[in-house]
Order: sequence, then structure tokens, then C-alpha cells
Amino acid sequence: MSMFLAAAETASTPFPHLLTLLVLVPAVGSAVVALISKQRPDVCRQAAFLFSATAGALAVYLLWNFDVADGGFQFVESTTWVRDFGIGWRLGVDGISLFLVVLSGLLFPFVILAITPEHDPKPYYAWLLLLQAGSLGVFVALDLFAFFVFFEIVLVPMYFLIGSWGHGNRTYAAMKFFLFTMFGSALMLVGILALVATAADATGAGATFDIRELAQADLATNTARLIFCAFALAFAVKVPIFPLHTWLPDAHTEAPTAGSVILAGIMLKLGTYGFVRFGLYLFPEASRWAAPVFLTLGVVGILYGAVVATMQRDLKRLVAYSSVAHLGFIVLGTFAMNSQGVTGGIMQMVNHGLSTGALFLLVGMIYERRHTREIAELNGLQRSAPIMAAVFTVVMLSSIGLPGLNGFVGEFLILNGTFIANRWYAVIAAVGVILAALYLLWAYQRVFHGTPRSVENETFADLRLREGLAVGALLVPIVVLGVYPKPMIERIEPSVVVLLEHIEARTGVAPVEGPTAERSTVEELFGGGHGDDASHGADAGKVDK
Repeated sequence: MSMFLAAAETASTPFPHLLTLLVLVPAVGSAVVALISKQRPDVCRQAAFLFSATAGALAVYLLWNFDVADGGFQFVESTTWVRDFGIGWRLGVDGISLFLVVLSGLLFPFVILAITPEHDPKPYYAWLLLLQAGSLGVFVALDLFAFFVFFEIVLVPMYFLIGSWGHGNRTYAAMKFFLFTMFGSALMLVGILALVATAADATGAGATFDIRELAQADLATNTARLIFCAFALAFAVKVPIFPLHTWLPDAHTEAPTAGSVILAGIMLKLGTYGFVRFGLYLFPEASRWAAPVFLTLGVVGILYGAVVATMQRDLKRLVAYSSVAHLGFIVLGTFAMNSQGVTGGIMQMVNHGLSTGALFLLVGMIYERRHTREIAELNGLQRSAPIMAAVFTVVMLSSIGLPGLNGFVGEFLILNGTFIANRWYAVIAAVGVILAALYLLWAYQRVFHGTPRSVENETFADLRLREGLAVGALLVPIVVLGVYPKPMIERIEPSVVVLLEHIEARTGVAPVEGPTAERSTVEELFGGGHGDDASHGADAGKVDK
């Protein structure tokens, strides 16, 4: 019995097996770093940066060669792996996953370059590279088995990063993170096996883990809803959605700065991406059935996260609870299930990674200097560190959603799409924008304004050159995506349209796009439109590369 087949089906691209290389390069880098002597920390760091930056360069190459007009999967690689079980090495990327791949490719080398671990650099860098490989694998996997393997791989490096390089009660935080997410993953594994078996019975064909084939299977309504619940619970824990969020503040607070940046920038997006890629795509009817529940939980998360953030005394914990609120907006846009809401949700995944990642980086720099994150002990820092205060202001305003910065575009599309489809959810969620301004501006005022009340605050060091370059690398996309989001939207929206057409075909229910809205609504709002005839024609959205 032949279990493995070497033949592969790879899309014709200028760079064959690009996605495979994208995943393997940091994985191989992790093994290489593990083989380097621990007496050579500089070599470990240089090797880690080299492999991570190579993956980043491949991600940029992917972005550069991405076909703007194609809403389907691109750079597809498909190799039969375990024939008897329908398992394959199937990879692909579309507009929904493209920018998450790019973010994963670029954020890791940035973290390696910007942050130096306090001890044991060799395992630290090895775990970071393995975490990058797993994250990239999640975003490009088109096979449920491969997706689950990558989804689980990322838990181990983050567990050790928190437990070994974290602060305070790090062992408790690491264990809580691992147990929560592992419980959700166990349910998802049951759901995956149930989906594959049920789909095989429904189609009469052999078992397959290919999501493109599974999405076409006709499942009984109740069966699909039950399996969707297994997937949804796993993603809800990973996001996390209220009330499954309790592991997040502890993990963020006790994690090292690099862990917090990666957790906010990449790992939380595994859950929100899972809802779009697997929830809506594989279970369109069940997603519509469960939408009111997730819209409600999203709104509750927005308000709860904002109110609790306002009451925090620890600056890092405040930023952690702000993530609960911001992720609630992403859930809201996803389950609005129209082009503006889903596009805004995908954009906000990237925007949140940039803004909140930068906030955690700045908080880490403050802690490195003052060895405290207590807001009451930090005051008047603007006098001694005006550049840091200015950078913190821009990043904070981005997180609030100030027009002209990246956070505004995603939140506007989410609220607009939700208002069209579910008016009162948008009205209530808009209060969260006001509360975000309240807790972030109040925290900024207490930390940076006023007269320093201690010698440590009077002599607080401003940003160093290396730190300024690191933060500046995040400020550029924060400003550019706020001023000119059109190139990003052009690449996301065609895939969102394909997804919504799939949902409509499977459910018979069209997305609520407004009384006069066309499929090009999002692009017209932020790209100036292309006229009456061509937002999504064969040449629509093409830009000079």
C-alpha cells in the first residue's frame, strides 16, 4: 500500500515552492541556532536575524508578485502526503491571508533586531524562529491537518518564552496560556476529524483535508452547526473573545517584551483569521446562524475591555485589556458578513498588530529604564524624554483610531459594515471608540505630563538610536496605511468578494451591503473608485508594481 506520493502540483510562479520556503527557512534557522554554541550569543543573534529576515524578504517578494485582480488562492502548492487519509502538503495565499503573512515575515526580524534577551539567548532565538515558522504555516495552510499542526506548534515556543524569559508570576501565566489554548485546540481536532468523516460520507469520495473540497461538501444543518461550534470555541479562546479572555492579560503582563509584541501582533490573529478562513468559508450557514451570538460577544468585549483598561494601574496590563477591546471590533466586522465589515476586520488584524505591538515595545523600553510599570510611579517623562513622548503619542492615537493613522481605516469600515447589516450593534460599539480615547489619553497624561516626582523620572533616558530605528520601522506603515490604504484594500477586497459569493451560493442569502451599495463600496470609500464599470473587472485594481 503506497502511503506517500512524491508528485506535486505547483502553480506556475517565478519562484517555485515559494510558500514552502517561506515556512521552512525559519524552521531550519531554529535548528541551526540550536546547534550553535551557547558561548557565542552574538552568532546566535546574527544567525536568527539572517534566517528570519530571509523569510521576511520572501514575504515581501510574495506581496510584490501578488496578482491584485485575482481573488482566489495564488502561489498554490499541492503535494499528496498521506494518500490513504487524504492528507496533503497544500499551501496557498489570497488577499485574506496576504498581509498577515507579510506581517509575520517582517515583525519577527524586527523583534530580533530591536530586543535583546536578558539571559540564555540561544534557546530564546531558536524558539522565536520556530514560532515564526508556525505562524507563517497557519496563514498559508490549505490543508486542515497541516493547519492544525502549525496551530499547535506555536503554543510550545510561546509557552517557553513566557515561562523562561517572562517577569513576576511567569510560570502561572505560561501554564494558564497553554492550558486555555490547548483545551480549545483539542475541541477543534475533534471538529476536524468529524468534518472530514462527515464530508467523505456526504460526497461519497475518499477522505480529504483540503479545505477547498471540504467547503463544497453538503452537510446536514445540525451537523455543520455542531462542528462549527468546535472550531469556533478554539478560535474564540485564541482571539480571545469575552468571556474566554482571562489568560490574555496575565500572558501579556508577564511575557518578555518580544513575547508581548509577537503575541499581540501575530498570535492573537490566528483566532480572528481562523474565523474568516475556516468559520465563514467551511460553515457559511452555521456562521450566519451563530452571527448574533458573536456580534453580541464582540460588543461586550469592546465595552468590557475598555472599561477594565481604564481601571488598570499597570501600564502593560492596560495595553493588554485594550487588545480585548480592539479584537472585539475585528469579531464585529467578521460577523457583519458584508464586504466592508470583513475587509475592515482583516485590515484591523494588521493594524492592531502594528499599533499594539508598538505600544508593547514602548512599554518594554519604559520598564527597562524604570523597572516598574506602575502608572502612579511614572510621571513627567515628557520633560526628560520628549522624543519617546512624541512617538508614544502617535502610536497611542493610532490605537484610538485617529483619522490619518492606520487604526481609523479598519475601525471605520467595521463600524460602517456593521451599521449597514446590524445597526444597533454598531451604535453600541461606537461607544468603545470614545472609551479608548478616555483610557489611553488618561494613561498618557499621567505617565508623560506633569512634573517628575522622582529622580528616576527626572533622569529618564530618551530613545536611543537603535530603539528609535526600531520604533520608526513601525511608525512608517502606521502613517502610510492611514493616509493611503488603497493598495492594501485592492488586494484584500477581491478575496473577500469571492468569500461572500461562496457564502451566498451556499446559503442563498446575499450579504447586506446597503440599499445602493455595489461590490466596490470599500474601494470607492478609500481609493477614489474606478468609475461605473470596473471595480472588479479583469483589469480592475491593477497598479504598477
